[in-house]
Amino acid sequence: MSARLRTEAAWPPRLALLAGGMATRLHPLSLDTPKSMMRVAGEPFIAHQLRWFRNNGLREIVICCGHLCCQIQNFAGDGSRFGLHIQYSHDGESPLGTGGAIRAALPLLGRRFLIMYGDSWLAEPIEPIWRAFRNAGKPALMTVFRNDNRWATSNVDQHNGTIRRYDKHSPSPAMHSIDYGLSAMESDVLAHWQSRTFDLAEVWSTLAASGRLAAYEARSRFYEIGSLTGLRETEAIIVAAQTPPRLQPASVPLPTRTHEVLE
Repeated sequence: MSARLRTEAAWPPRLALLAGGMATRLHPLSLDTPKSMMRVAGEPFIAHQLRWFRNNGLREIVICCGHLCCQIQNFAGDGSRFGLHIQYSHDGESPLGTGGAIRAALPLLGRRFLIMYGDSWLAEPIEPIWRAFRNAGKPALMTVFRNDNRWATSNVDQHNGTIRRYDKHSPSPAMHSIDYGLSAMESDVLAHWQSRTFDLAEVWSTLAASGRLAAYEARSRFYEIGSLTGLRETEAIIVAAQTPPRLQPASVPLPTRTHEVLE
């Protein structure tokens, strides 16, 4: 029997940006402003993320949103002023959790894709992470950082490129690393997940327990805006780095999606 051939973009992949949380640690600021729209270095945080995606060569972003999603959509629009193409996947009347939000967005994401948290600010180049995922031979990959409980509780035990255990609720002394905030996944992982509402942590734990979760160790620490302290730290690092000027669609061509034939 001949194999069915499918074409898939080798680079760049689509990325799902998780921006649907209630941001309870930022109350009262987040009562009328979604976390992604918090002002950081003079503009909504999501603007910094979108430019970072574009500067890393990404082209297509799917924003998974819920709480006050209209503010994000009104600001980011179709993504053209950032040199991107943006689509939206809405939670609906009730939050789906990070896992449920990704599963709901699968029709927009394709067979393999990246996932990033909407409150993360990272410095690690994206393309090597994608290449590591494609070469790992596993259905998912998590970026990790050797944290040793310095900035948050370490929740990952990884060895030789494979995550042996992930547990953010019951960490063990063997865990020296932490989830960095960027991951890659095949859609089949979530296509048959039973619950409608669930957290990605459940997925990572299940994959790790069966040896199906690859690890990519980041070299630089992560920043986040999920708390007031994190918000201040992230703003300081963005200002210090002097992020590039805003991209204009007229002067910045979209990158070409390269394709390969897969069996």
